Amino acid sequence: MSAPEAAKRQGTALAFGYITTLFFAWGFATSLIDPLIAAVKRVFDLNNAEAFLTTFAWFIAYGLMSLPAAAVLGKLGYSRSIIGALIVMVAGCLIVPAATAADWYPGVLIALFVIASGVTLLQVAANPLVAELGSPKGASSRLNLSQAFNSLGTTVGPYLGSHVLLTGGVFAAGAVVTAATRTQSLRSIDLAFLGMGAFFAVVAFFIFTARKKINAAAPATTEAVSPLKALTSPWAVFGALAIFLYVGSEVSIGGMLTNFLESPEVLNAPIETAGKMVAFYWGGAMVGRFIGSLVLTKVRPGIVLAVCTVAAGILCFVVSQVGGPTAAYAALSIGLFNSIMFPTIFTLTLERSTAPTSATSGLLVFGIIGGALLPQIAAHIADAAGALQPAFFVPMLGYVGLTVFAIACVRTKAKTEVSGSASPH
Repeated sequence: MSAPEAAKRQGTALAFGYITTLFFAWGFATSLIDPLIAAVKRVFDLNNAEAFLTTFAWFIAYGLMSLPAAAVLGKLGYSRSIIGALIVMVAGCLIVPAATAADWYPGVLIALFVIASGVTLLQVAANPLVAELGSPKGASSRLNLSQAFNSLGTTVGPYLGSHVLLTGGVFAAGAVVTAATRTQSLRSIDLAFLGMGAFFAVVAFFIFTARKKINAAAPATTEAVSPLKALTSPWAVFGALAIFLYVGSEVSIGGMLTNFLESPEVLNAPIETAGKMVAFYWGGAMVGRFIGSLVLTKVRPGIVLAVCTVAAGILCFVVSQVGGPTAAYAALSIGLFNSIMFPTIFTLTLERSTAPTSATSGLLVFGIIGGALLPQIAAHIADAAGALQPAFFVPMLGYVGLTVFAIACVRTKAKTEVSGSASPH
């Protein structure tokens, strides 16, 4: 290997490492919603549907901001888009203390929307960038490895979040909801988001110092194109629908788990303990992604995806039919099979889409709006039934749809397999 080739490979590896830290950052932020649902439900005296507005506010940002984010990526390029996204996320975290000081739940929802808008731009930039930093053949494996660190963030988030959000105040043993206990719990919400904002600021500084390495390694694929061009590619639209079903299913389960595990008919666990147990759901995804990054170098991604979607659907059906520890452990196990779904759907779509990469990425991230809509359907079913088990039919049907996508990918060759040339994205 020549010296220039070795230097280029080293630069690409460093850029991959820098970008992978972002996956951890937004994973941590997203999973903090799970204990937050249980926190706001008690602090603000909400029903399931009202508490799940936290997920709606978060994931609706993907629907409203993903296509504009694709246009921003096309204009600013990778590093500046990433730094700008992190600054927006810090600003959103600073809104939370103002909202809680006013004792105004809609203000918390606004803050979540702002933070998620930054995460949207982050995902639109980082996912295709990781796919591009290396050979097209290794794109699925590479993105799964980065997503494993995303899962590390989603594993740490519920554990630390539950410790901060679900202790003291209205959650103290024998506590009743009074002005004093509510104030204490509201300050805990402030602490969680101010700490997260400080973390985002540190990551922004880190990326700023590494921007030249990222720019040098990044492919010149951020041409200014209309994100609506993705709508001209059937595979881009199909992939966005798959992302919609996957995220909606995953978020529905994660959002229900704390109250599900706490319920007397399942584990009857203390709420802090139940919240911390959600880390096993996300931890399964982390383990699965590390394993998946190896398996995907040997087995076709579409086949691996099909196996995982079938397994997850079966587990959801089990949860809907039984109670007790069996239901608890079945629900937590779904995370293991969720593991490879998002990155594999993403790369399978990029490999088949005829639209520009930035436009396709924007439409795929738009599909994350499923995390806003499907949990609301699940929450309304739970409120109507007076139990959470029937709500698991929503993610079960989502996994059925994902199995159809996986089979279609197995039956359809990627562009590189058809042309035999290098990936154009």
